[in-house]
Amino acid sequence: MATAAATSTSETEAEPKAGPTAEGEEDDVKTARTRRKVLSRAVAAATYKAVEPGWDQPEEGVSESDGDEEYAMASSAESSPGEYEWEYDEEEEKNQLEIERLEEQLSINVYDYNCHVDLIRLLRLEGELTKVRVARQKMSEVFPLTEELWLEWLHDEVSMALDGLDREHVYDLFEKAVKDYICPNIWLEYGQYSVGGIGQKGGLEKVRSVFERALSSVGLHMTKGLAIWEAYREFESAIVEAARPIAGFLSPFDWEQTFDSQLEKVHSLFRRQLAIPLYDMEATFAEYEEWSEDPIPESVIQNYNKALQQLESYKPYEEALLQAEAPRLAEYQAYIDFEMKIGDPARVQLIFERALVENCLVPDLWIRYSQYLDRQLKVKDLVLSVHNRAVRNCPWTVALWSRYLLAMERHGVDHRVISVTFEKALSAGFIQATDYVEIWQAYLDYLRRRVDFKQDSSKELEELRSAFTRALEYLKQEVEERFNESGDPSCMIMQNWARIEARLCNNMQKARELWDSIMTKGNAKYANMWLEYYNLERAHGDTQHCRKALHRAVQCTSDYPEHVCEVLLTMERTEGTLEDWDIAVQKTETRLARVNEQRIKAAEKEAALAQQEEEKAEQRKRARAEKKALKKKKKTRGADKRRAEEDEEKEWGGDEEEQPSKRRKVENSTPPAGEAQGLEAETGLFGKSAPVDVDPPSKQKERAAALKRDVPRVPHDSSKDSITVFVSNLPYSMGEPAVTLRPLFEACGEVAEIRPIFSNRGDFRGYCYVEFKEEKSALQALQLDRKTVEGRPMFVSPCVDKSKNPDFKVFRYSTALEKHKLFVSGLPFSCTKEELEEICKAHGTVKDIRLVTNRAGKPKGLAYVEYENESQASQAVLKMDGMTIKDNVIKVAISNPPQRKVPEKPEARKAPGGAMVPRQIYGARGKGRTQLSLLPRALQRPSETAAQAENGPAPQPVVTASAAEAPKMSNADFAKLLLRK
Repeated sequence: MATAAATSTSETEAEPKAGPTAEGEEDDVKTARTRRKVLSRAVAAATYKAVEPGWDQPEEGVSESDGDEEYAMASSAESSPGEYEWEYDEEEEKNQLEIERLEEQLSINVYDYNCHVDLIRLLRLEGELTKVRVARQKMSEVFPLTEELWLEWLHDEVSMALDGLDREHVYDLFEKAVKDYICPNIWLEYGQYSVGGIGQKGGLEKVRSVFERALSSVGLHMTKGLAIWEAYREFESAIVEAARPIAGFLSPFDWEQTFDSQLEKVHSLFRRQLAIPLYDMEATFAEYEEWSEDPIPESVIQNYNKALQQLESYKPYEEALLQAEAPRLAEYQAYIDFEMKIGDPARVQLIFERALVENCLVPDLWIRYSQYLDRQLKVKDLVLSVHNRAVRNCPWTVALWSRYLLAMERHGVDHRVISVTFEKALSAGFIQATDYVEIWQAYLDYLRRRVDFKQDSSKELEELRSAFTRALEYLKQEVEERFNESGDPSCMIMQNWARIEARLCNNMQKARELWDSIMTKGNAKYANMWLEYYNLERAHGDTQHCRKALHRAVQCTSDYPEHVCEVLLTMERTEGTLEDWDIAVQKTETRLARVNEQRIKAAEKEAALAQQEEEKAEQRKRARAEKKALKKKKKTRGADKRRAEEDEEKEWGGDEEEQPSKRRKVENSTPPAGEAQGLEAETGLFGKSAPVDVDPPSKQKERAAALKRDVPRVPHDSSKDSITVFVSNLPYSMGEPAVTLRPLFEACGEVAEIRPIFSNRGDFRGYCYVEFKEEKSALQALQLDRKTVEGRPMFVSPCVDKSKNPDFKVFRYSTALEKHKLFVSGLPFSCTKEELEEICKAHGTVKDIRLVTNRAGKPKGLAYVEYENESQASQAVLKMDGMTIKDNVIKVAISNPPQRKVPEKPEARKAPGGAMVPRQIYGARGKGRTQLSLLPRALQRPSETAAQAENGPAPQPVVTASAAEAPKMSNADFAKLLLRK
């Protein structure tokens, strides 16, 4: 959509400087001199014509076209379209093909902002001026244009204007341009261009009218309003100077009266400007003192001092805008709050307009502005203009369209215009199904207020009924087909229609038909729906239909059947006969009994499912315990084997020189040369290859372990968490982590220390702590999160003690609904970020693309694509969903991740008395529910570990797997034990 409108709207507001200090400023001074020359010559020519119709122009020869030419030269060097000569015809042919492609794209989607901009640029490059004009006209009908686009268009039209009709066309363009955004530069160009037509009939009044409107629009602008005031004063001063040479053509009285009147206009401009807080007011006051022949009145000085005081109160907000970076929404919001407290409507309107230049795609700002105008100013043209601009800038926001319809109705706009606006809203491309329900509801409310229900039938009533019918069909066909839902599950539109038919049209039959349709759409199980229908029947129907509705509700309601039964019994108790009461009691009792049975079955089923889950969890727990015990047993066997080898070596200790292989295996030492030769000869006898004298595989680990033992352990200082980051998911094979990571993190600031974490064996564990000198460096280092290091995404997170903050989680991406971001699934694993960006940028400006990877850096076939605004994202969903990429059909949707589940904390095991009970020690599989002890009670002994645990913490002895397990006993052994007792 209007993407460029947010990024290239206006120049950065800067405080005017005292004098030129650079080449660019010298050019501005030259341009200003040229403009003054244009103003003076044009005004002089017009004044001579007005005084003496037959008078010939001076030798310099100023004509209407001369003023236009000099205006174009002074306004911009780009005013006339350049003639581009291409060296190769292929490039020109390439541009033509691109133009055809853009025109075809716009025929499919007229809301593609970037296509409009590119098409205008190429047509202008090719010199197709007529086509450029048509393309610009089409774009301006759909979007508001930026100041840059308007100035380029205006300069092109000015260069092509030849006669009075063309000048009127340019005037119309200027009028359109000043309505899109507040643009001081466009107003300045408008005023200067109108000076070129001062010689025409009514030209002088036209110029003054333009400048006065410019002052009303941007004259209060503290940083850019000064240029408008100065241009207006230069114009009026030029008229004064032009009147001096024609003194001989007028009588002394007429000349003096004309001259004094013109001087008073200049005085008035000075006084008006000095009463307004603007930057560089002191220079203006000094200029007024120098220009005026009479002393400055005291009232002017008082207003000037008052404006200076106001300027001091505004400066903090203006300086905040100068220091901040675009779009500066927070600074503008604070400025708006300040202006609204003061309550000057003109200044409030101005600051809203300034904020919208850089934040035109922020719907909340448009809503706040339009709400202020609706409630405070209530000026029809101004209010409707702002609402129209709001929906042109943010057409995807349904709240703006609803407010626009209300404003049009409030100010008495013609019904046909409102209907056309509503049709535009339907084609705006909302991104949620509920948005269509809301806009339909707003339009139906408007149509309902047009109907005079005192008449039995009217044109407005028929239009309302047909609109209700069309709304239901639209939601069923258009909306449901696009979003797989109608957006109105509770059938609110049908409910409103039924209320209107029952209460205002006295047509209960139609209302009942509508409610029957509502209940067939899955709403019959809800008690509130039945009670809504019952209340409508109660108010506008009869008792028979009320009873019928409640009987159906008793049979169908599943969420609150007791409440419906109570309502039925209450009605029968008040109005029913004994027979009605008996039937009601029987039906309610039967229904409630059935409900109770269903609830009991559901509870049993839920309990069974919970029990199954517990059993599965217990099985998984036993499996883990068995696996752990088996691993421990294997480890113990390996230790026993090594001890046996050591004992054997000790037993053969006297013949160490004859056993070089065993000694080398144990000590990792190199045998002497003689022994090596003997060994080589010996192995040669058995046909084996001679061993190579190399280090064993464990030597590198032993060396790392030795280095690890040599490095003193530095305990983590939690007081430095604010200047420390935790780095994880690093490759375990990283040789020297500190050396590898230091250049990476030094880009964020001075690094005090990098502490990699090693295991007891000296292996790098894949994470470390990076401590900086300053806190801002640690905050900047968090931006390195997910950066690829040696083929793996590196995780960088704040250093937080989780023992004190167990719920702390770091997730850098939003988990809420993001309407400008897309979630893409089903991508081929070979798809790169560049390939996906090439596909996505055809539907809008892509700000960021993130391919989702696992901890090893491998793609998961998922991606997040961020566009500049919601409109581009919605268009991309329509175009890309179901697209095939490398034989994979992808799915595209608006990013709305599910809520992240937070695991519940396990409750501590407590005894019935409340004291903590230690976990009992069972076998590797735990104690099952049916597990029996086959050991006689007389032979059972209390567990020492358990007894010590009850009295306090006991040291945990190292027990091998064979010692922990009970010795295996045969049946004969059990018989001996029993006989011995």
